[in-house]
Amino acid sequence: MIATPPPSLNAFDRLWLTEAVRLREEHAGPLEDDEANRQARATGGDFSTLIEHRALWLARRDGLLEALRHWHQGARLAGILLIVLAVFSGAGLAATALGDSQRPVNVFWALGSLLGLNLLTLLTWFGSSRFSRDSGGALGRLWLWLSEKFARDAHAVQLVPALLVVLQENRLTRWLLGSAVHGLWSVAMTSTLVTMLAMLATHRYGFVWETTILNDNTFIGLTHMLGLLPGLLGFDLPTIEQIRASGAVHADLESARQAWASWMVGVLLAYGLLPRLVLAGLCYWRWRRGRTALRLDLQRPAFRLLRNRLQPAERLGISDPAPASLPTQEYAVRSSAGTGALLVAIELDSTYPWPPQLPTGVGDAGILDDRQQRRELLEQLTRNPPARLAIACDPRRSADRGTLALIGELSRCAVETRVWLLPAPPGEQLDGDRLSDWREALNRMGIVHTDSNLSTWLESGHD
Repeated sequence: MIATPPPSLNAFDRLWLTEAVRLREEHAGPLEDDEANRQARATGGDFSTLIEHRALWLARRDGLLEALRHWHQGARLAGILLIVLAVFSGAGLAATALGDSQRPVNVFWALGSLLGLNLLTLLTWFGSSRFSRDSGGALGRLWLWLSEKFARDAHAVQLVPALLVVLQENRLTRWLLGSAVHGLWSVAMTSTLVTMLAMLATHRYGFVWETTILNDNTFIGLTHMLGLLPGLLGFDLPTIEQIRASGAVHADLESARQAWASWMVGVLLAYGLLPRLVLAGLCYWRWRRGRTALRLDLQRPAFRLLRNRLQPAERLGISDPAPASLPTQEYAVRSSAGTGALLVAIELDSTYPWPPQLPTGVGDAGILDDRQQRRELLEQLTRNPPARLAIACDPRRSADRGTLALIGELSRCAVETRVWLLPAPPGEQLDGDRLSDWREALNRMGIVHTDSNLSTWLESGHD
């Protein structure tokens, strides 16, 4: 049975999987890829497309495609967890800065609590963006680590190095991880702002500033400087008299309450939330823009070695008429029905009279005895898949892995496949244990098998 096409992947995921397969082959050696190369050649396209189709076929066979799906799920779970933590952290900042309303709030101490860590990490991000290729910060690396852990797939370990290679070589690490980091800080600052507004609306706070070595003018200048941008946004600023009064020992806090509250909210919005929102939007825009420009580096040694296998030198002249259209499904898997019916045998000895009498219209592919015959038939079936394929096997032989692998490859080149377990020649009996091994192996592969002649099925599609 021709396999169902896998879910569609975007261009970045296809490049990611291709890089993962390349790294795996660099560390563990070349993979068994005869069928992958054949399916890629049948799909057609330029050299870059052939490399991609080969890698995606291998990724599906070896579990990397499923691991990628699990990684995406893990990334979403990690993102949700970090967002929840950001919400609670932001609310905690506001509660710590304002206190329980029993004592006046020191405005500059509270401001340091609200913005100190945010501004410190922001400066760190700018510094790492200038001097480092990573610049994802601790939050970015934590997100990648959690994504891998939540994926709960052993193959997901192979995906993270490939992701980092793709990002770093195209200078996209800072933009992808930066959008995540600034997005999380935006959530935290939004939570802080909302919590602060709720607390200011439901509690009665007084605001003061205190100093031992500085004078009034220092705090007046600092307050007005910090209030310039919030003032442009429409927030109220304390007057000079209100600022001086807030520094007195027995200050009248009533007149300045709303002005200080408006000033603190404005400063938090202007210097805490807005920069993070702008940077999150900028990083995301650069990430989307850079992602569309990603291309395979065909000069890599591993890719150059594939050229002869994926684009073998062709004979001059026309060997087959050009098809009306090239298949477009991934992994060279066709969803449309094949045509005709075909019978093929695998490693039969001379005790079997072969081929049997076949109905009109049923083709005979002969007996596959060597690697070259197998390759030629698989190439032919990949180009022109039959609607029905019967594979005759001698159950007196062991159901070895090579034969079962060949049956699997043949079955993926046909719409429907059945295995014909031939009866023993006259005067011989089949080994019951060996026959059970065949049936068990074919059942695990999901391939229909029978010990009856399949001529009727090959001719009409019905038993």
